[in-house]
Amino acid sequence: MKSFVIEKNDCGQRLDKFIQKAVPKLPKSLMYKHIRKKNIKLNGKRCEAHMMLNLGDEIQMYIPDEFFSDSNVREEFNIYASKAKKLDILYEDENIALLNKPPELACHSGNKKENDTLVNRFIAHLIASGEYNPKVEHSFVPALCNRIDKNTCGIVIGAKNAMALREMNSAVKAGSVTKEYLCVTAHKPPKKHDILYAYLNKDNKTNKVCVSEKQSEGAKQIVTEYTLCDENAGLYLIKVHLHTGRTHQIRAHMAYIGCSL
Repeated sequence: MKSFVIEKNDCGQRLDKFIQKAVPKLPKSLMYKHIRKKNIKLNGKRCEAHMMLNLGDEIQMYIPDEFFSDSNVREEFNIYASKAKKLDILYEDENIALLNKPPELACHSGNKKENDTLVNRFIAHLIASGEYNPKVEHSFVPALCNRIDKNTCGIVIGAKNAMALREMNSAVKAGSVTKEYLCVTAHKPPKKHDILYAYLNKDNKTNKVCVSEKQSEGAKQIVTEYTLCDENAGLYLIKVHLHTGRTHQIRAHMAYIGCSL
């Protein structure tokens, strides 16, 4: 039997979501079976998968020890913490950090061999500062609240705790946090300011997109707002605000109106 006492980074989530993070080796179907058979209890009582966890709650799990073997993930954190490069931090407090992501650095790993990512550098920074200890956390890992493409530089928000992550994600979803992009084009846009509407179709196999004025099967609407800010030596500085967030939207939509980045 193993028990978990719910700490501040664990509360405010469903029981089943917590177990999936805290005991990743336990198959999802088997987890629900153990809940139904009362092999998993909350505060010593029968529980349901959808129950929300509160600070100080205790989960008792009467399941085989093999599911509780230490995960290599936490060891990997310590390994890349010692190798990670320095972060460029624009702002930091006890809850969030604003990270200046350089070009050619991915926010997240696209494969298991790619360890030098922005999120890993962020985690390494918090381990080094003592703000995050993967050995004592049950379910939370510091995360990024937004992301930008690998070849794009800009500000990314990092959440240091679960409450900050939930609140920042809610703010982004509600539109309280807005994102603007600066790009340079080789051709002058038709207007100084405009809101563009079109449809984007993505080929998942090639990761290429096609933009059209007419909707087709599988195509999704894109809305791109731009403002011409400056021009010099045949180059044009454009500020872009995305009303939708589709793959390659800025590059594809600007190219569609003859203003390739």
